[in-house]
This record gives sequence, C-alpha cells and structure tokens, in this order.
Amino acid sequence: MRLLVTGRDDGQVAASLLEAGQARVGVEVIALGRPELDLAKPDTVIDAIAAAKPDIVVSAAAYTAVDQAEDEPDMAFAVNATGAGKVAEAAARLGVPVIHLSTDYVFDGTKADAYVETDTPAPLGVYGASKLAGEQAVVGANPRHLILRTAWVYSPFGRNFVKTMLRLAADRDEISVVADQWGNPTSALDIADAILHAAAMLQRDNNFNAFGAYHVAGTGETNWSGLARYILDTSLAFGGPWARVRDIATKDYPTKAQRPANSRLSSAKFAGVFGWRAPHWRPSTEAVVRRHFV
Repeated sequence: MRLLVTGRDDGQVAASLLEAGQARVGVEVIALGRPELDLAKPDTVIDAIAAAKPDIVVSAAAYTAVDQAEDEPDMAFAVNATGAGKVAEAAARLGVPVIHLSTDYVFDGTKADAYVETDTPAPLGVYGASKLAGEQAVVGANPRHLILRTAWVYSPFGRNFVKTMLRLAADRDEISVVADQWGNPTSALDIADAILHAAAMLQRDNNFNAFGAYHVAGTGETNWSGLARYILDTSLAFGGPWARVRDIATKDYPTKAQRPANSRLSSAKFAGVFGWRAPHWRPSTEAVVRRHFV
C-alpha cells in the first residue's frame, strides 16, 4: 500500500505517518510538500500527486496559524479550502480515496457535551471557517473521502503545546495556562495509527461504503492547564524542566482569534466502523514527553 501524505516531512502528522509506515510491512509512505506540492498554488497539486501514483492520498497539509489567519483570510482559504479541494480532486482523478484531516475549530464550542459528526458546524474564526470550506470542497471533489476531525494535536515533531510547555519551563518558575477550555489531547502518533488502520480497511474492502466525516481524538478529556501540569510532572520524572502552572481564564489571555471553550469530540463513530480507538491521552502524552529526554 502506497500512501501519499501532503505536507512537509517535518509536519506533525506527516512525520508521524512516515515513522509509522517504516514499522509496517507492505506500507510505503511518501510525504510531498512545498515546493513540489504547494496548496497555495493549485496548478502544482494535480500533477505532483499523479506522479507519485499513490493507492491512497492523505490530505494533511494546512494553514494552521489560527491568529494570523484573521489577518490573512485569503491565504487561509486558498490553502485550507481551494488547496484541499484540489488534493481530493487529484485523488479522484487517480480513482483512489482521500483521507482529509480537519479540526475541532469547525465548531463554536458552546455544546455542553462532546461533539458528534452530525452536529452543525459553526466556526468562530477564519481558520475554522477555512477548514470547514475545505471539508465541503473535499466532499464535492471526491465521493471516496474520509474527513477526520481531530483536536489539540501534539507530537515529537514540529511545534506544539508539549514542546512549548517544556521550553517555557526551562526559563521560568511559573506558567499561566488557560483553564476554561476543554478538549481531548491527541497525539499525532495515534492519528497516524488511525489513518493507517483506516487505509488498510479501504484497501481490503473494495465495497467499503461508509465514507464521510469522522472524529478521531484522544480518549479522555482535560483543560489546557491540566494538560500542562501532566506534561511538566512527566518531564520532572524524566529529569527534565518543571514549573508551577497557574490557572487563568480565557479572558486573561486575549488572542486575535476566538477559541472554542469546548473542543471535546466523540470518536465513537470511528471506533464502531473501523474498530480502532485512541489510547487515553495520559499515556500518549507521556510517550511523547519521554522521547524528548530519552
């Protein structure tokens, strides 16, 4: 099985997929990013993907600068909407499925419980709106699509919350972290495992008919300050930096883009169809922190 993942090989999901693919017999993962494939330049997408001759395309590349997107809406939509649609179109032209990564930011966070796939999206900002437009573009371009919404992604690769907390703890005694936003921390290593699990099923079952949107997020929930405390306590156990965490409210940490207060996603649908569920966020977080020191 030959998987093409869009995005540079140091991106969180792309790097995690490359690593996971190396550990599986019969799986080849290729990462394709700029300049060969640039979602901001749609004319590069079709030919670049066609040349790789993949069995499945994983659409992971995205514009992810949430606050900057408020000042660059055209670029955010060019990459996350138009570009994503072109990736799905390229897969459709090859007659192969596309697995597209999306986000909890398509929701406004006002629901009391975890979001399910049938909940109505209502993005709060440009980033979420551009990702929702990307979902719609993928649906329109390729009927053989899996849209995987995830949340609070971290990994040993790229820039993410785990790395930020470890870096800050090395320089200060106390870190202020928002305590009134809740979600499911999700390791990109687990996302890669879920993608490969789903891709294998698509390869085995030529009659697969459960295409559509799914939520794939870590099991268990916490707030940002709870996640920060766990990261730093785990770091201390491995001899790394530690700092006190002070709870603050969202209003005390103003950002250009509004964040959902509730980013919890129910992954029950994915578990039911594909027989796969992410581990609890604590052991997955510990595994990523451990790799920082071991």
